[in-house]
Amino acid sequence: MRIAAAVSSPLASVILPVYLALFVFYIVAGWRVFAKAGEPGWGIFIPIYNLYLVCKISGRPEWWVILFFIPLVNVVIGLIIAMDVAKAFSKGPGFGIGLWLLNFIFVPIPGFGSAQYSAPGSLR
Repeated sequence: MRIAAAVSSPLASVILPVYLALFVFYIVAGWRVFAKAGEPGWGIFIPIYNLYLVCKISGRPEWWVILFFIPLVNVVIGLIIAMDVAKAFSKGPGFGIGLWLLNFIFVPIPGFGSAQYSAPGSLR
């Protein structure tokens, strides 16, 4: 009974469309980041495959996807990959930490901004 009342409240009718709009905005931003890196944008929708694509964008080996499934190791791997993705888009370490901690804010910046992707092989 309480759940039905919460869902039909006026506040929920405002929050849900805002949430959905932000979700769509984030998906489009991720699609554009993948496209700028020369990867298929639709890959953002497929779990695990999108991790594989992020590993490719960062220049890390594809088998690093497995490391995302190991507790505590995944935190470190996420930071390393975020730093590498930031570097691939000519951003600094602060931006990499932002990608790691506040992904929903920092992904649209290279997606909609003027940042150009540089292949990881040309970075090292």
